[in-house]
Amino acid sequence: MSYVIDPPPVASLPVRGSEAQFPVHRIYCVGRNYAEHAIEMGFDPDKEPPFFFQKNPDNLLAGGRDFPYPPKSQDVHHEIELVVALASGGTNIATDGALDHVYGYAVALDMTRRDLQGVAKSLGRPWEVGKAFEASAPCTELVPAADIGHPAGGAIWLDVNGERRQDGDLNQMIWKVPEMIAYLSELFTLRPGDLILSGTPAGVGPVARGDRLHGHVAGVADLQISVV
Repeated sequence: MSYVIDPPPVASLPVRGSEAQFPVHRIYCVGRNYAEHAIEMGFDPDKEPPFFFQKNPDNLLAGGRDFPYPPKSQDVHHEIELVVALASGGTNIATDGALDHVYGYAVALDMTRRDLQGVAKSLGRPWEVGKAFEASAPCTELVPAADIGHPAGGAIWLDVNGERRQDGDLNQMIWKVPEMIAYLSELFTLRPGDLILSGTPAGVGPVARGDRLHGHVAGVADLQISVV
């Protein structure tokens, strides 16, 4: 097949223990999925069904590369998250079989231009300008579920310049991984290569150029990047 312009490269993530890459189809992000984070953002977690927004596959920043502070913002925030990578998909997936669709897990940051997101919210506009910018999803290599199982509990934290900013546990997620997959599959046709960023614990805050970020999810991986 020929194209009138060169097609873009396939967005992908490295896989631990493999020379092959994991191709990325879509990136779904779960909003306010830890109660304390919902509260710090001014919402009542008991009154809210799950909701999702998207980043673009080429927003991924893999390989521990530096995070470039983005333009048009003076208030960029960190959000540490567990990533769920799907090997298969479908529609109306049952909760009790949802984990059968998972290929593996990773650790990512949902970097957010909070000031631009805030303006969009106040005007009733979509969030892409605050969420889906270049390099806004720093991410570790994927770790196959065949090697580590399906983490349902364990520490998730983020340090900035050696100071703990975010500190939670995966068991604090309001909507668990199987529930997220099932709910999403009612809204979209999930595909192999889809990623789900599963939400962030409380403590989100700003970063500055020169900061060193170290994120961790127990049993999965550590993510270390610098802001430049």
